[in-house]
Parts: sequence; structure tokens; C-alpha cells
Amino acid sequence: MDHAYPPLDPEVWRRHFTEQIMTRIAPRATLVAATAALAFPAALHAQTFTTQKLDIGGQGFFDYISVDTARNRVFVSRGTHIQVVDGSTGQPVGDIPNTPRTHGALIISATNRGFTTNGGDSTSTMFDLATLAVIKQIHTGASGLDGFMYDDATGKALTIDHSRPNGTAVVLDASSGDVVGQLTTTGAAPEGGVSNGKGRLFINIEDKSAMDVVDDRSWKVVDTWSVAPCKAPTGIAMDRAANRIFVGCSDSSMVLDASDGRIVAHVPNGGGVDGIAFDPAEKLLYIPSGAAGNVTVVHEDAPDKYTVVATVPTMRGARTIALNEKTHTAYVFTPEFGPPPAGAPTTPAPGGRGFPPRGPQLAAWLFAIKH
Repeated sequence: MDHAYPPLDPEVWRRHFTEQIMTRIAPRATLVAATAALAFPAALHAQTFTTQKLDIGGQGFFDYISVDTARNRVFVSRGTHIQVVDGSTGQPVGDIPNTPRTHGALIISATNRGFTTNGGDSTSTMFDLATLAVIKQIHTGASGLDGFMYDDATGKALTIDHSRPNGTAVVLDASSGDVVGQLTTTGAAPEGGVSNGKGRLFINIEDKSAMDVVDDRSWKVVDTWSVAPCKAPTGIAMDRAANRIFVGCSDSSMVLDASDGRIVAHVPNGGGVDGIAFDPAEKLLYIPSGAAGNVTVVHEDAPDKYTVVATVPTMRGARTIALNEKTHTAYVFTPEFGPPPAGAPTTPAPGGRGFPPRGPQLAAWLFAIKH
């Protein structure tokens, strides 16, 4: 999601607005614990989730967060750099510098490489996952770099770009970082993407309430599926075993049959959604709400049946999510800001980007939700 230049769609604007308007919560603490549980049908046991709240410090706007599962590191985009912290303690591990208007980092364990999407200069910073050392700066030739995905079937990394007049995805060799292709999407605002590992990629088209289906041999769109009534689809995840695609939407997310794009289920959740994560081992879906300040946890009972098992409190603004499948820990992040200066206007200035004033950053909260 491009936090610097919000689209005009009201729902998309609302999610960006939520990112900027952080409500202050209870007394500040470096680490707190909370539990959230919800009873549901007898076919399943009630589930409990604990939450760690870690102040990781640092400055800068954020968008996506990612996890290096092997090393239990969390990568948090901070505007001009990627902050890397330990997933258990929140302590700093390192930093990926010089990433202008970065949206996040793609983690590829198979090649021990990471790739950032830098919207400010249309580059991707390729780095070593073990050492965090920058290997090279890749000039993608596309504008509006935003999301990212990995296609394990071809060993390719993709930047997903809000280019104009239509969005693009730049195809990179995940080992060398070489640019090997580019595809054009049907809309101007492609968001999350996922691969089925069998020749097809699925990319959300935020400005058209749609999903492009891409062939990973020709790198061309071969079909486009409507995801209406979902407005501004963003996050995406997949259960390959069940052949189901999960689409993050505000208020009600969608489950699609990956064979034909049929919507087979609707999942209720909060507003301001900009991500979604799925734990295949536990069959749990995590949907972050930046507007409500919580994460809806959903159990996949069957490919077409889903039950909400918990609503875990986080904080308003925490709208993107990452999952460590090894530790079964989901992460969300948001800074907390103080009140605006005395006498400051409470509405956005005419001609501005739509964000009212705010005070200084008080903390930078990483929430670790464990099952």
C-alpha cells in the first residue's frame, strides 16, 4: 500500500487515514502480555492467544512487515530504511539502509536473499539474509514499487508496482537479482500477490476490486476475477492444500476457489485491512484491522467453511501482518503518536495529503500474537 500518495477511493483513503491517526492507549510499557479467546462450536476447542507488546524504537513511516522464519527476525519498513529486530525480544539486529520510500522486504529463504521495494527511486535493494549486507541496488525500470511476492515454481521474485497508466510487476531472478521480465496488470494499483507453485500467480487489483491471474511462463495476465463486494482488496494468502485463496478486505474478507475464482466464503473482520496471513499447519487465518485495532483469527474448518475463533486486541493503525510459520507467531506493527500541538487544526489542510497534524512519536509497537 502506497502510504505516501493515497488513492482517491474512500475506503483506501480511510485505511491511510487510520495509519496516521493513532489513539493513545493505557500506560506505556516495554513489554506486556494479554490473552484473547473466543468459544466456538463444539467441533473445535476454544483457542487462546497471548500477545507480547514490544517497543522496538526507530523512526519513519511503515507499510509491510516480513519475517525470516529460519532466524526469527522481523523486518519492518520505516520509510527510508528497513528495521530488523529479533522476533522474540524486539531487540535490534540490524538495518537495511538507503531504501527511499520503501514499502517492505521480501524474504526468500531458498536463496538466502531479501529484496526491498523502494518507491522513491524505483529500485530494489538486494541483501544477504544471514549478514543483512547489501549486495546490490537493482534498477527495476518501473515506477511505484509497492508490494512483492516469490514464485517458488520458477525461482523468481516480483516487485508489484503502482505504475501508470497500468500497474506492473518486475520479475527478478531470486538468486542473482537480474531483471528477467515484466508484466502489466489490468489495473493501476496491484497489491499483494501469491503463487500456487504450479504455474499460476494471483495478484489483487486494489482499484478494480479484482484479481489478475498470471501465467508464470509467459508472464502475462490470462484471466481476471471479480472479488466484489470486496472493496480495495489488499492482502493475499493461500492454502495450497485446499486450493483456496484468501483476500484481505475491510469489514469482510473473501475466500476464493483457486481453480475458477468462485467466492466460496466471506469472513467478517474489522476495517482498515492491509494484509492477511495464513498458518497452514494450524489452519488459522489472521486478519489485521487498522481501524478497529485488532486481529481477527479464523479457523479453516473445511475448504469452504470458516469460523472466527478469536479477536485479539492490538492498536489502531496496525494494518499489515507477517507470520512465522515455525513458531506460529503473527506480527503486526504501528507507531504510537502523541496529541497534536495545542491550537493545531483537527481536519486536513486544503490541498494536502489528507492527514491532520499529530504529535511526536511516543513508541513503535510490535505486537507478537502467539497461539
